[in-house]
Amino acid sequence: MGGYRLPLEIFLIGIIIVAVPYFATNNIANAYLDTVFDPEIALDRQIPVWNWTILPYALLYMFYPATLLLCPKDDRGYSELVVFMQMLIMVTAFCCVIFLVLPAEIDLRDQIDWDSMNAWETILFEFIHMSDNPWNAWPSLHIVHSYLLARAMTVWIMRKRGDSPILWNAVLVTVWTEWTLLSVSILTTKQHYLFDLLAGIIVAHLAWLALQKTLSEINDLGPNQFAREYGWTD
Repeated sequence: MGGYRLPLEIFLIGIIIVAVPYFATNNIANAYLDTVFDPEIALDRQIPVWNWTILPYALLYMFYPATLLLCPKDDRGYSELVVFMQMLIMVTAFCCVIFLVLPAEIDLRDQIDWDSMNAWETILFEFIHMSDNPWNAWPSLHIVHSYLLARAMTVWIMRKRGDSPILWNAVLVTVWTEWTLLSVSILTTKQHYLFDLLAGIIVAHLAWLALQKTLSEINDLGPNQFAREYGWTD
């Protein structure tokens, strides 16, 4: 499949092992649970609603295919993609446990002025509200996932940059500009509390730090020896 078979398999695994647990816990919390830990502070209601930021919020869902497309089509890139996916699965499982043990309802949507929206803003808000109940507050998986995916893309962009520095620098700036806007958007669309943002950054960065040893081993041993070392192949 021209080097795209593994990324496609990773995409399907992600739907089953990452997306399903999130939406399952989200609906369980909405139907059966009550808030145990409420992270809301006064500042959360003082942050304004910026309708247009629903766009960078929704663009999280472009991070997943973008990461798969940027993955180098070689053994090193594939090895890194697999360990990135393993970490994404583990950190999602960790967050889902928190969602069930310490559930928190995000009751900020009453601040949204629907009459002030234009057509595309209304469509995106309605889609998000229809698909995502106001639970699974902290750590924000929007932040955890986007941070880890942005860091993964950065690794591969930096490796590609020597060929076309202007192009790849522009891609790198685009990735991190979107991540910054996305981080702001979880607050200005009233999807999350400030605590959720900070908790998401902390969890994501700790997960990234935990990955460094494995990424170094792939680089030092080479992907084939790494695969043999960890029983991926005979």
